[in-house]
Amino acid sequence: MKRINSFILFLLFISFSQPILADDGWVGTWATAVEPTTLKDMPAFSLANRSIRQVVHVSLGGSELRLQLSNVYSSVPVEIKSVFVADAKEGSEIDVRSARYLKFNGKQKCVIKAGDSIYSDVFSYPLKPLQRLAITVCYGDSVPECGTSHRGSRTTSYIYNGTAKPKTRFVGTEDVDHWYNIAALDVKVDAPVVACLGNSITDGRGTTTNAQNRWTDFLAEGLDGKMGVLNLGIGGNCVLRNGLSDPAVIRFDRDILGQRGVKALIIFEGVNDIGGSIGNAEQVAQELIKVYGEMIDKAHAKGIKVLMGTITPFGKSFYDSRFHEAARLVVNDWIRDNKKADGFIDFDALVRDPQHPSQLIEAYSDDWLHLNPAGYEKMGKYAAEQIKKLLP
Repeated sequence: MKRINSFILFLLFISFSQPILADDGWVGTWATAVEPTTLKDMPAFSLANRSIRQVVHVSLGGSELRLQLSNVYSSVPVEIKSVFVADAKEGSEIDVRSARYLKFNGKQKCVIKAGDSIYSDVFSYPLKPLQRLAITVCYGDSVPECGTSHRGSRTTSYIYNGTAKPKTRFVGTEDVDHWYNIAALDVKVDAPVVACLGNSITDGRGTTTNAQNRWTDFLAEGLDGKMGVLNLGIGGNCVLRNGLSDPAVIRFDRDILGQRGVKALIIFEGVNDIGGSIGNAEQVAQELIKVYGEMIDKAHAKGIKVLMGTITPFGKSFYDSRFHEAARLVVNDWIRDNKKADGFIDFDALVRDPQHPSQLIEAYSDDWLHLNPAGYEKMGKYAAEQIKKLLP
């Protein structure tokens, strides 16, 4: 028990201790919420002296870039032999001619200390809006048994035994649907950024692997690649406590306020707090409202406008109960009526069944809690309309 408590204190320390950097003209084109990894979410074999190719879907384009790598959830350093980026093609293939090696303090090799994150040196690259970018990380001898990751990548990462080069073929290798150590990609352009705080609905549960059809992907497309869109959703995450990974109340400073160039925030999280409540749904609803207010105040202090997303229906799912539904309605009433936020996005009204308002429209449902790509497209395009009104 003492060892578990010590580990929890370590996680809290690194969550609060990560510095919030000045924007300095940098804005985010892609980011993910990093998490502690369990063994079941790690590759079958250690990443030591192996290479992993990871694909991300960016929002903004630009010619000056920098990549952030994170090791915040490990007590062991990560040794990197090299990192290169390239335009992604099908599967593990890349456009070899586009490959660019990154440097860290002028060198290809770097070591990320335990509990730390680092940026690459600024590098030139003709990044196009809304393109897919492959990031190939080649590891050295030192890697943690359980690294810093993001479980819900919704894209396939390809692992090669050895140090990969741009012409290396990742054929017959191990594939995993997770990201490791990559945290953010910034560009130096004059454009606003929208950060999206959420759980598995934002993370993309119910989407098609490698199809980039999360609601945030449709949001970026609806904004025509002219605004940064950062998906900071985590599957199974809660706002208050419990759930998977650090709750939003703990990770908010790093995952939201720590991003670059954020001018608008969409808070769309709380369903797991309500659905996981046992005998205290009404209390949880009031706690959520209180913490939402605190998040709004923090964002406003940074000059960030806030849109609240109403919690979507979960009737017929494993969260379905009259107490949970009553709490959802209380929270949604506050989201629609409060004067603290700069507005709201009524996802609930958008995707609920008019005949059965506690349920999703069946054509948009994956499992009556998460939506399918058609539902996410509806949400993303609608959110883009609201963002354009907020940031004309």
